Amino acid sequence: MALLTVENLSVGYHTRKGFLKSVQGVSFSLAEGESLGLVGESGCGKTTIGMCLMGLLPENAVVTGGKILFEGTDLLQLSKTEIRRVRWKKIAMIFQAAMNALNPVHRVGEQIAEAILAHHADISEETAMKQVESLFQVVGIPPDRINDYPHQYSGGMKQRAIIAMALSCNPPLIIADEPTTALDVIVQDQILNAIKDFQNKLNVSLIFISHDIAVVADVCDSIGIMFAGQLVEYGTVKDVFNAPMHPYTQTLLASYLTLDKDTVHLNSNPGETPDLINATAGCRFSERCAFADADCSLNTPEWIEISPMHKTLCSRFK
Repeated sequence: MALLTVENLSVGYHTRKGFLKSVQGVSFSLAEGESLGLVGESGCGKTTIGMCLMGLLPENAVVTGGKILFEGTDLLQLSKTEIRRVRWKKIAMIFQAAMNALNPVHRVGEQIAEAILAHHADISEETAMKQVESLFQVVGIPPDRINDYPHQYSGGMKQRAIIAMALSCNPPLIIADEPTTALDVIVQDQILNAIKDFQNKLNVSLIFISHDIAVVADVCDSIGIMFAGQLVEYGTVKDVFNAPMHPYTQTLLASYLTLDKDTVHLNSNPGETPDLINATAGCRFSERCAFADADCSLNTPEWIEISPMHKTLCSRFK
């Protein structure tokens, strides 16, 4: 049985202009120890899915359909108290803005210990701090920095501290939301290696959210391509990279600069992301797609299975 199964998840936001359909009919599954990357441009719904899994959606958000089955339990049916018991102990999150994720007036070690004590009332503060020291060794922070304040950490160290906090209660699932944002390329590489290292050692399942498809290819086993709130292609990293089927996936790969390219010219698609408040029937990528015909803008596309582990939301392959 899969550790996590998301079935036809739909989430929207009440805004001044109307109801914005941020996530529409997203489905995927994740096995124990497996890593899944969710890739797409800003505003495509990646972070909304992560926050929904954590039970941290803002007040103006509404889950309009679907199920989130974690270890056989539908998280969407849990009360606030029940989801609070799941959060951090069962599902933890590495937040995007490490600079703002730590309380500036409390020592870093104390903040991580607080997460441990909140879910393990039977252990002492001294024991919790010893666990924090062990976590610092896992993520590569010198133990003698445990009593420092956040402003005494570099950006990379703050991100490592957030990773340590996510690991603090030994959760079976961790969601990493753009964990290398605002870090230079050297520190990015260190953080990615730290993530791969703890996942291999601890057999943790991972959902890695990013707009950088190359980073996801380096970290994850499978990949989901998102566009305008929908999952448009889903498969193993090898399948999606070697044989991208959806036009949006092809655009993403063609727009990424690699060392083996003979030219620096990068392809791009004209047009804008569709209006998710007044979304109409049909493929949401049709106005920007080079292969679109009249049917694409009128008929809702269906999932087409390319292989047992690879599928795409595109009418071209019917």
